[in-house]
Amino acid sequence: MLLTIDVGNTQTVLGLFEGDEVIEHWRINTDPRRTADEIAVVLQGLVQQSPLLAETDISGIALCSTVPSVLHEMREMCRRYYGDVPAVIVEPGVKTGVPVRMDNPKEVGADRIVNALAAVHTHGGPALVVDFGTATTFDAVSAKGEYVGGAIAPGIEISIDALSSRGAQLHKIELVRPRSVIAKNTVEALQSGIIFGFAGQVDGIVERMSEELAEEPEEVTVIATGGLAPLVLEESRSIDVFEPWLTLIGLRLIYERNTP
Repeated sequence: MLLTIDVGNTQTVLGLFEGDEVIEHWRINTDPRRTADEIAVVLQGLVQQSPLLAETDISGIALCSTVPSVLHEMREMCRRYYGDVPAVIVEPGVKTGVPVRMDNPKEVGADRIVNALAAVHTHGGPALVVDFGTATTFDAVSAKGEYVGGAIAPGIEISIDALSSRGAQLHKIELVRPRSVIAKNTVEALQSGIIFGFAGQVDGIVERMSEELAEEPEEVTVIATGGLAPLVLEESRSIDVFEPWLTLIGLRLIYERNTP
């Protein structure tokens, strides 16, 4: 089985593939202080508690990381604990099959390239990927499967943290849909501003990007992914499909491209 690891700034998502199907998945905090040995303990604990598999079932590893310090420890973990297992780390020199049409291709996060590959594989191009993570990222993929650029906005949790830290009477809230857009109390006012505000932001950016990306904007497939995506899915008018494991699918594809 293939173990895929997507290390984000806030959370790390792990998934196990049997063929092209995700049969098990976990989400843990990304801790830059965690050592390779600690990562191995957490991983082995997750694997051992699953009734579907045993540690010996892992036959390959594919990972990408947006956190350099964690990437270093992940690399060491693979070397020490899974030295006999083929491992593919998404970094310069790894074949992705995605041409990057940017001023400086090295600036593009590995996870965004992985998402672009998965988007073309699952839904074809042109496509827009909206990834709801620490930041909300918008990535444009041409009809030819090229990564042509994107946009980055503050993420939902970052916005909530900023409000609670700068507003004397504003506190962290549960992120659920309020009864109405016009709220009757402070908690629902915050929920309304966050959920409907981000849905409006997504729709606005997607509309502008689609007009630049394709002569027929309605041909652009808009794919949402990321742990916070379900918060705005029902409120957004522009999202076509939700792919929770988009990055993991891309990692599987890159692993297949780079191993015999």
